[in-house]
Amino acid sequence: MFWASWGQILVCAALLPAMTRAESESVGDRIDHYVRAEMERQKIPGVAVSVVSNGVVIKAAGYGLANVEHGVPVKPETIFQSGSLGKQFTAAAVMLLVEDGTMALSDSITKFLPNAPESWRPITVYSLLTHTSGIPEYTQGAIDLRRDYTEDELSRFAFGLKLEFAAGARWNYSNTGYVLLGILIRKASGRFYGDILSERVFGPLGMKTARIISEEDIVPNRASGYRLVKGELKNQEWVAPILNTTADGSLYFSVLDLIAWDKGLSAEAVLKPESWVKVFEPAKLNSGKTYPYGFGWSVDEEFGQKSQQHGGSWQGFQTFISRYLGDALTIIVLANLAEAKPDKFVEGIAAIMNPKLTKPEPTPIPDGEPRVTARLKSLLSATAEGRLAPEEFAYLRAGLFPEGAKRYAQLLHGLSEPSRVDLVERRELGDDRVYTYEVVYADKKISVRLGLAPDDKISMFAIQPK
Repeated sequence: MFWASWGQILVCAALLPAMTRAESESVGDRIDHYVRAEMERQKIPGVAVSVVSNGVVIKAAGYGLANVEHGVPVKPETIFQSGSLGKQFTAAAVMLLVEDGTMALSDSITKFLPNAPESWRPITVYSLLTHTSGIPEYTQGAIDLRRDYTEDELSRFAFGLKLEFAAGARWNYSNTGYVLLGILIRKASGRFYGDILSERVFGPLGMKTARIISEEDIVPNRASGYRLVKGELKNQEWVAPILNTTADGSLYFSVLDLIAWDKGLSAEAVLKPESWVKVFEPAKLNSGKTYPYGFGWSVDEEFGQKSQQHGGSWQGFQTFISRYLGDALTIIVLANLAEAKPDKFVEGIAAIMNPKLTKPEPTPIPDGEPRVTARLKSLLSATAEGRLAPEEFAYLRAGLFPEGAKRYAQLLHGLSEPSRVDLVERRELGDDRVYTYEVVYADKKISVRLGLAPDDKISMFAIQPK
């Protein structure tokens, strides 16, 4: 087995009992063609992909450019920023300390942060890991991303945020919670979380180039991040160096590092088996219901099998890992464009690997709640006319207003009434009901997700062009 040149497959067909060499090469070629076509469609400078099937690396390849200015191609060794895909490593560091007896999942975080408000006492380490703490986001315009903060300053800043709900009452993604986990790790162990990862995770698993982001170090094979501004490619925006070391997703790694990580996950390495069980358990809410998120992982069921997934987005990079447990299939995609959608690559590659993993086209289902659909239509009209009322969105964060509402208004501006509004999915997520609609206008089609809390207040509202 050896690493092929840029853009080619890893030659390992001899190790695949269920696939002849010719079939393996055919699969590799199809993946290559799909990735290049999707890159062109999404206008992404560079992508790295790995595919692992039954423990065998089918693909480890780079496509396009890691650095556009210097014309440097992406290779399997190319280093990308993790974004929130790094949260699963923070969770592993926490579980190492739990196994050491240094902290417990049930510990109130005020044990380690005694200056936290009294209202934070019910918030536990478990609450932070599962995004059920109620602590708001710090990234939505609340802090200056171009200023270095100490950990104590970040803690004090978080203490000043108004809790969104009682701990365990709901699920709402919180980068702030994972920043605090990194601070808790230092308070409990006396060590920086990155040092613990380097010594007890990256080293033992053979993740040779995984590390915390550094602005000043020489990092071989480091990719540049990009964004689109009015269709023109621009460099990533600058972020203060210390804010690129926090535990909410500040890692460098390559697809080779993540192949080693996936191998460790399959072998239940680094942590005890019972710890891995906890990592992948759905979050428990106060109501007794569960939410399909573990410790730094989305945990759900797709195509009749368990899946473990997570993505990341930060500073001109997008990342995604998806593990289909029934098929023993792992797909990893790293991209260097802020607007990239790596999950689309994962969907296409999964279908190539196994046609049964092809994502079906949405089809209408019986609509047993016409009042909800009527409410959606009213929301779409208000969106197009710029009349969305913030008081209707009690459980949504400030990100929807004003920027999100403006963006949605531009998307729907000038459209007449939709010709069709089809309900294509209804599911429960924790205590909420989430409805997915396909909405057809004369010359545009959109997908809309609408979530309603038990009190019928809106908990999710997302519009995506088709």
